[in-house]
Amino acid sequence: MYSLIVHGRRSVDLHKWRNLSVSVQNVFSFSSSFSSYAASARNCRKEQVFTFCYLVDSLGLTTTVAESVSKKASFKDKGNPNAVLRLLRSYGFTDSQISSIVTNYPRLLLLDAEKCLGPKLQVIKSMEGASSSSDRLIETISKVPKLLGMKGDKTISRYYDVVKETMESGKSFKFEKLCHSLPHGMQQNKIRNASVLRELGVPQRLLNPLLVSDHKLVCGDGKFKETLKKVIDMGFDPTSSQFVQALGAVRKLGDKEIQEKVNVYGKLGFSIRDVWEMFLKYPISLRFSEDNVTQTFKILKTCGLIEEEILSVFKKFPQCIGYSRQKIYNSLKTFFGLGFNINQFSMMVKRFPPCLNMSAERLKKRTKFLVKKKNKLMLRKMKWSLNAVASFPQVLGVSMEKRIVPRCNVMKALRVAWRQRKHTT
Repeated sequence: MYSLIVHGRRSVDLHKWRNLSVSVQNVFSFSSSFSSYAASARNCRKEQVFTFCYLVDSLGLTTTVAESVSKKASFKDKGNPNAVLRLLRSYGFTDSQISSIVTNYPRLLLLDAEKCLGPKLQVIKSMEGASSSSDRLIETISKVPKLLGMKGDKTISRYYDVVKETMESGKSFKFEKLCHSLPHGMQQNKIRNASVLRELGVPQRLLNPLLVSDHKLVCGDGKFKETLKKVIDMGFDPTSSQFVQALGAVRKLGDKEIQEKVNVYGKLGFSIRDVWEMFLKYPISLRFSEDNVTQTFKILKTCGLIEEEILSVFKKFPQCIGYSRQKIYNSLKTFFGLGFNINQFSMMVKRFPPCLNMSAERLKKRTKFLVKKKNKLMLRKMKWSLNAVASFPQVLGVSMEKRIVPRCNVMKALRVAWRQRKHTT
């Protein structure tokens, strides 16, 4: 299939509402355990709200970041998080560094400060030596906070060495003691492969996840060379995340398997050019199973989209191909709860497919801000209709703090100035 994709690149140089309502009822029908599920969901929501407020008040995170972090790790009281913050500050971490660490690794706040986090920091500190400055420890943990989530002193020691040496090698472009605890063959392979990726321009932020693991992608020998050559020939940019994704996808798929994937998409109406363009945007799209692809296709048909529209959605946002039935119906339920109808939902998916991946809270917050008659932030009528939001769903994907509110404030100021000028004349 590799040759087919390359050839494609080179050649370029739901049923109606009645059926849908039945499907939704089936999907969201619960057994007698619904009450316990609902209670659990309410408790989870309370913890998320508490965590959100804590992150904003104690760490100064923006509401957008705090919302994202609270969904990945939440707690119901501030006892342990406060202990974690005190411990990190005692090691010299600044509030801005702690904020960055928590943003990148939210579960850090769930670790037991005394029994878990403290001993790990002591292990790392002992590796630096008593006379060593804590600056390097702080820099390393700040860049790769997941080190503190690893188990076992030997594991922590090994990966800390990898990260530390990798960071130092970034200045000299040399890998001297990288992953010394790995078997000799794997060690040599990783040093060589990492050097090749760096010389190609792969940024450190994309190398770190590979270097702190025994990932076969960089620990292999002949397979790495073959995979790298294919991905380079395909034209992927080494500085992009798609480059690393493509390495992983191509490595796991042989020519025959890739051909089979293309055939699956072909049965649904995609051309080779379409498959190639989706692969460029989201290389993982070729790793989805036939059942996964066809099921998502059928689900979107039940949401009111016709085949041509689904093909367009897939091409615009191939990430949605991997969405489960439950995820899509959860999105549908959220939009219905906000007052949108099935036609408006279909319109939003067609025009802005990423809306399928937005959290319920994000959608509710933005929709209520735009549509609600009396807005607490603006103290004026926004006069947006649900149909207006459906016609321009991209507005749901922009930042409230950086885009929506500032621009609404500008519009308000212009209106006031226009009225004053009109009154004086």
